[in-house]
Amino acid sequence: MKIVVIKNKFLLPVFIITICVLSFGIYHFSYLYMNVLPTSSFEENTFQDKITNLIYQKDKIAYLTFDDGPTLKSTAKILDILSEENVKATFFVIGKHVKEHPELVKRAYDEGHYIANHGYSHNNDKLYASLDSFINEILSTDREIGKAIGIENYSSHVFRFPNGFMSPIYKSKKQEYVKHLSDIGYTYIDWNVLNKDSEKKYSHTELLNNLKTSSRNKGTLVILMHDTSDVNETHLVLKDSILYLKEQGYIFQNFYDLKGK
Repeated sequence: MKIVVIKNKFLLPVFIITICVLSFGIYHFSYLYMNVLPTSSFEENTFQDKITNLIYQKDKIAYLTFDDGPTLKSTAKILDILSEENVKATFFVIGKHVKEHPELVKRAYDEGHYIANHGYSHNNDKLYASLDSFINEILSTDREIGKAIGIENYSSHVFRFPNGFMSPIYKSKKQEYVKHLSDIGYTYIDWNVLNKDSEKKYSHTELLNNLKTSSRNKGTLVILMHDTSDVNETHLVLKDSILYLKEQGYIFQNFYDLKGK
């Protein structure tokens, strides 16, 4: 066997550098191919990730969301206005109210609105009594929605915490239980715009001004309203709210536009 001895003092450093560059290139390509690229491509396109990142988007898209229904006082009136304006919304329904008024949920679903989950009781003591209670409130609401719209094993995959995840109420429990939403194929969403219709009595002008102030200089809007009429009759200012947002260049979507029906 012949042993080649590199005598030229310039060849040895060049040889070593070439081997190092080739080794690094092969390793870097393998790492990207086996780990980073497939994972990132998949995760960024999941429905849950789209929901989580929604309020950070810059596109002028408005997502109207209505909490705490359905109710006889307000839900049908809101559906009438949404139909007139050709706007699709998302309804975060309470399970016990779905059981009381399944026909309203069926109408909302049939008219193309997204039916999302707001828990069964809207009672924090029950919701956060234990992890089992938390999960059961979500799944029980899904079952009632499924019965109302005629879809077995229905899941909206989107939960809104009563009072919102950002609220300090039961904060430690929320931080503990939110980690388990993915176990049942769920994520959660709060909002970045509101008209304060559940906080105290406002005039219609004040409700609209609250919306204008809250939405100023924002891209994608997730707007919190309520279809209850417990504090304010939101349906009376809804058309003006929609017209204002359209004038500002917003288009309306609901969560089907992220997920597909």
